[in-house]
Amino acid sequence: MRTLLLGSGGRESAMAWALGRSSVVSELIAAPGNPGVAEFAALAEVELDSPSSVDALAGRIDPQLVVIGPEAPLVDGAADLLRARGMKVFGPDADAALIEGSKSFAKAVMAEAGIATATARTFTTVAEAVSFMDELGPPFVIKADGLASGKGVVVTEDRSEAIDALEDRLVRGVFGDAGRRVVVEEFLSGQEVSIIGVSDGRTILACDPAQDYKRALDEDNGPNTGGMGSYSPVPACPPGRVEEISQEVLNPVVDVLASDGSPFVGALYAGVVLTESGPRVMEFNARWGDPETQALLPRLRTDFGELCAACAVGELAGAELRWRKEACVSVVLASAGYPGRYVGGMPIHGLEDAAGIAGVEVFQAGTAVREGDLVTAGGRVLSVSALGDNFEQARNRAYQAASRIYWDGRQMRSDIGARAVESESLSRSMSAHPASGEGRGATK
Repeated sequence: MRTLLLGSGGRESAMAWALGRSSVVSELIAAPGNPGVAEFAALAEVELDSPSSVDALAGRIDPQLVVIGPEAPLVDGAADLLRARGMKVFGPDADAALIEGSKSFAKAVMAEAGIATATARTFTTVAEAVSFMDELGPPFVIKADGLASGKGVVVTEDRSEAIDALEDRLVRGVFGDAGRRVVVEEFLSGQEVSIIGVSDGRTILACDPAQDYKRALDEDNGPNTGGMGSYSPVPACPPGRVEEISQEVLNPVVDVLASDGSPFVGALYAGVVLTESGPRVMEFNARWGDPETQALLPRLRTDFGELCAACAVGELAGAELRWRKEACVSVVLASAGYPGRYVGGMPIHGLEDAAGIAGVEVFQAGTAVREGDLVTAGGRVLSVSALGDNFEQARNRAYQAASRIYWDGRQMRSDIGARAVESESLSRSMSAHPASGEGRGATK
């Protein structure tokens, strides 16, 4: 199949890598792509924020499959235009993508589907929002209702900081239209996991879980980012728990959207908090996560091209997702100052040395080529992903590779995957030294 991939980030770099290995993808074109994507695909120009530009490009290329990576084109209706041409598209129409485009819409879908989530209300005025915020108490959770590139959420114990976040959105317009309404919600305590399901509008298959790191600094300090790293699978979310979440969260959402006339075709991302009272949904996205994709696709044994095509044509029933047993840890390397102001144009060194380490793939995000040199051109620049027989090996490989890559001002977290290594070590210790009465052959 001639396949068109839309997007330019680390997620799309991983998707291009996976599509380039597919037995059913005969030609891969990416738009706009990046220098890393260009290793697997021919690049084409497009304005991703313009559905008409996407439509015009697809009309010229005439792809047999279109895979849409980022959320903005989906929410803006790019998939609608392409399907109107009769094209096969992996990615939801605008009505279904609203589950990410509006947090208040997502809350309404969850209520209709009976999905456990945080108590929340939507506001357009600061005073009413503050009143409800005080009713809930700290930690305070303030979210821009619309798309904000992963930076529209503030979680804080500081009441004045929370009020400032409300004023940023509702008064100062820092997030434009995305922040004209805000969602104030209850704080959920527990480990967060990302459960992504692929759907053809009727059937949905849950991927292995991943866990990402949203804060900029170690030990979950600093401001929210688009994600500073991820790992998969997640010891805290074993297969039985994933099946539970699939049955209680993913399936009901697909059913509700289909019954409402907006079948969801593509990747449905559920951000789930494993609370003491059970899994509760924090958010939905209408696409593969970034940086979770960079930890998931290296583990996926199922042909990614076949998977996307099956979703696009409504033939997912009977399919299965197969996964490598290895763990994957992915570390994001970012520009100095990210997620705030940063300086681009820094020459990048050491990529070949890093990629030479066993099990390592380096996925490019914010990069460009200038005068023949690869330079930084974004906040999140690279994702360094590594497979290993266990989390310790995967993590060591990822950081060994990351240490070989450098540019002026490079920053990264040093604790990506550390929790998984600790869980793995604890599990081995418990297996080697079972508690009395709990070992093999114990009876009750």
